[in-house]
Formats: sequence, structure tokens, C-alpha cells
Amino acid sequence: MAAFQYQALDATGQEQRGVVDADTARSARQQLRDRGLHPVSVEAAVEAAGGVVVRRGLGTSRLAVFTQQLATLLGAGLPIDEALGALADETDDLKLRHLVAALRGRVREGRSLAAALAEFPESFDELYIATVTAGESSGRLDGALHRLAEYADQRDSLQREVWTALAYPVLLLIVATAVVTGLMTSVVPKVIDVFENLGRDLPWLTVAMVSLSRFLSAWGLWLGLALALFITFALGALQRPAVRARVDALMLRLPGLGRLLRAMDTARATRTLAVLVSSGVPVLDAIKLSVGTVRREPMRVALRQAAVRVREGATLARALGEHKAMPPVALRLIGSGEKSGQLATMLEAAAAQQSREVRTHLSVVAAILGPVVILLVGAVVLAIVLAILLPIFELNSLVGRA
Repeated sequence: MAAFQYQALDATGQEQRGVVDADTARSARQQLRDRGLHPVSVEAAVEAAGGVVVRRGLGTSRLAVFTQQLATLLGAGLPIDEALGALADETDDLKLRHLVAALRGRVREGRSLAAALAEFPESFDELYIATVTAGESSGRLDGALHRLAEYADQRDSLQREVWTALAYPVLLLIVATAVVTGLMTSVVPKVIDVFENLGRDLPWLTVAMVSLSRFLSAWGLWLGLALALFITFALGALQRPAVRARVDALMLRLPGLGRLLRAMDTARATRTLAVLVSSGVPVLDAIKLSVGTVRREPMRVALRQAAVRVREGATLARALGEHKAMPPVALRLIGSGEKSGQLATMLEAAAAQQSREVRTHLSVVAAILGPVVILLVGAVVLAIVLAILLPIFELNSLVGRA
């Protein structure tokens, strides 16, 4: 028996959507007619999901909600196919409903949940599938799904905090740049023309401001185009591993910024390892899967080489410590976890500690960047105002002498 996604009209003409179990599409339509519905479209759930889910992916927020709800239903004792059926019937999200119905169809065909998830790689990555596979093998699928949901929430929470901390200074800088550019290209030339027509020598600050204003008016569009081309070229170059590795290494050596980036990558890597190890994934496989969750190339190289050292018999803490990619405090926590047999717990503790450090750094950066941008913009505006007022002061002094 398979799952079919349907769209039908009831007796009042209202549209109804849902999932029905049947052997064939004809049987599904007959079930709908028996329920007093007029079928408009009936598709196999897997086919319906193909265009809606596979090409675009489910998305992080929907994935977190789906994972948490499925974990709760499985924890309540429902079989997988019934839990998926309940999710498909209750959700109002058409995209999620298509995906859940497709997964249920695969499960009812006799496949494992992990095998069904693997049919939709755009929505479920290797880490997700490996965790589910380990959960199914150990009989603790609901616990593995709970850990995945918490992992997604914590990862997204940290990423939102990063963007929130940087949003105000960046927005302020963009607005200030637009305002100053408008003043330099529109207001300043008109005001300065008045003083130039008087035939008097202008103060050096006014002359400099006039030159800059004329330059921006004549070449501003070309400068903007050149900047856009440079950004496009730089983004393209960063896609090359060699260039990305050099840039990442340089950023990690910068004071303050390097420590923040290292803490962010360490938090991602240790939290990923904690989820996988606690779900029963072997440490070696967990290390390989965690490579894709970090952003900086030096950390990826360290994880890849750590996997080689662990395969040779080294401990995880020693293997990671050889490249000094992780902070010493995280390595100490990992080492104590290996010695005490509580590696997953200490990996989570290391992730929490590094996340706190990231938040601390972000609060400091946000507290500093805002005032610095305001001071810089204020200095530029002050220079523009002085460039306009200085000729006025000189005219007033001349009039006073006369």
C-alpha cells in the first residue's frame, strides 16, 4: 500500500488537501468519493514531492520543526509510518506535507527511515542521515531526532546572533555612505559654486572637498561598477580551495577576529561531534562528517588529518591538538571526556563553552563598531560642514573690515 497526495473539493466546494493510503491511484480516488469528496488531483506522494522538495530543499526552519515533531511522536510510541501520517495530516505547510507524505510512502514500501531520507539529499544532509541511521541501529531513533532538533536550534541561534550583532553597524555604515555620497555629489557642488563666482581664494579644506566632489560626480558611477566587479571577482576567487585557504589563514591570524572565527568553527565542530557520537556514530565517521559543518579551511584540514591520526590509533584530543586549530580549553575538555568515557558530554560542554565565548566577542564587537561608525561619519560630516562654512566666515570678516 502506498501514500497518495490528493487535492479534492467537498460538498460545499471548499478545497481539501491531504494524504490517503491506497494500492493504486484509482483506489485512492474511490476512497475520496466514499468520503463525499470530489477528487481534483491524486498523485503518488513521492512524485508529488519530486518537484516541490527535491529541487529547492526543505529549509532549516522547516527541518527543525519536522525533526522535533517526529521525535515527539516516536517518543510517544507511534510507529514510524503512523507518526509520518500524523505529521502529513496536521501540517498546513504544503511543502512539508509533500515531503512527509513521500517519506511515508517509502517507509510503507519497506525501507528504513534513513534510506527514505537519503532520497531527498537537498533537504537531509549526510550528518542528518548518519544520525538517523545510528538511531535506528541502536533502537533510540527518537533520542537521535531530539538531538538533531536541538543541534539545528543551537546552530541557527548562534548564526542569528552573529547577524544580529553585525546588522546595526553594517546598516548604519550603508546609510551613512549613501548620505555622504549624496551630499558630495549634489549639495556641495551647488554651494561651492557660489563662492567660486566671487573670485576669492578658497580655504584648503574647501578646495580639497571641491576636488573630491567633482571626482565623485565624474567617476562615481565607474567607481561603483569597478567595486561591483571586484566583489564579483573576489567571491569567485574564494570558491577556489587554494585561495580560500590563504584568506582563511590570514583571517585567523588577525587579532580579535581570528579568535572569534576559531571559536565559531570549534563550536560547530564539537557540537556536530557531540550529536553524532551520542547517537552511536563511530568517532572516525563522526570526524569525517563534521568537516562539512565548519567554514574555515584550516579547521577542515585539521579535522581531515585528525581522522587519519585517529584511524592510526591516536586519541581525538591528541589528533586535534597537533594542528592547534582548536583552542586549548576545548582540547582539554575533549581529552577529559575520552579519559572518563563521557566523550559526547564533554564535546557538548566544549561546544557550549565556545558558543559563550562567541557571544561575548560579539557583544564587544557590537558595542565598539556602532560608536566607531558614528564617530567616522560624524568626522566626515563635520569636514563637509567646515568646508562650506569657512568661506562664509572669511566673507563675514571681509565685510566687517569694510
